[in-house]
Amino acid sequence: MDISRRSPGVPEGQPSPTPSPSPRLAIAAALVGITALCWLYLFAEEADMRAMGDMTMAMPAKGALDLVLLLVMWWIMMIGMMLPSAAPMILTFATVNARRRARAQPWVPTALFVAGYGLAWGGFSIAATLAQWGLESVALVSPMAMAVTSTRLGGILFLAAGLYQLTPLKHACLIACRSPFDFVVNRWRDGAAGALRMGLEHGLSCLGCCWILMALLFVFGAMNLLWVAFLAVVVLVEKLLPFGEWTARIGGFLLMGCGLGLLVGV
Repeated sequence: MDISRRSPGVPEGQPSPTPSPSPRLAIAAALVGITALCWLYLFAEEADMRAMGDMTMAMPAKGALDLVLLLVMWWIMMIGMMLPSAAPMILTFATVNARRRARAQPWVPTALFVAGYGLAWGGFSIAATLAQWGLESVALVSPMAMAVTSTRLGGILFLAAGLYQLTPLKHACLIACRSPFDFVVNRWRDGAAGALRMGLEHGLSCLGCCWILMALLFVFGAMNLLWVAFLAVVVLVEKLLPFGEWTARIGGFLLMGCGLGLLVGV
């Protein structure tokens, strides 16, 4: 049996039942709603920071509550940026789930898969929060713009991002993200823990594909929502469009060019 052409739990020789489109539409609507709420939060945060002006510069060092709020900001930003590009994988999981439910087989809420995906980016958000806190403490990141203050550091980040775009790891993670059906079929695990683990594994593949691009937010400014949206579109193109792999490679050379330009300028 060719597992790449059959959903988990479908007996050989029997066609896969076609699930009702309603669950897919409901899940797609939920993903759109979550993404919209994330972006509304980011716009509200940007407005608050603009209203504060230079007051942040006079604030004391971050306390525990400040770090928690910063973590929430990063996590919501990552979900808002990455969820649209993860939608095909989530909908594929939902389709397989619906077929299993139609055959009275064990199934789990798709929300568990999404939760596992969110956990992976929660880990990145913790790392980004700690990195920002550390860089702010040595005056390498502006607390207001959330952008690096060192041209040299910005050049290094650009150069590192460009080099990573050309690595085998980037390529392998991108292939995994671009093959939702193969991922769901070949890595299917039953039960709630299995769904959570599948979402986490997909999130880690996505993280391996895009983490360095997200790190560039320290160059552009994490509250520069124009650049945040631009990076989200780049990720979407890389993961969903037919020429996405070439986009990643060409982008790698462009990023290296920007990095070298900044370093030479220094």
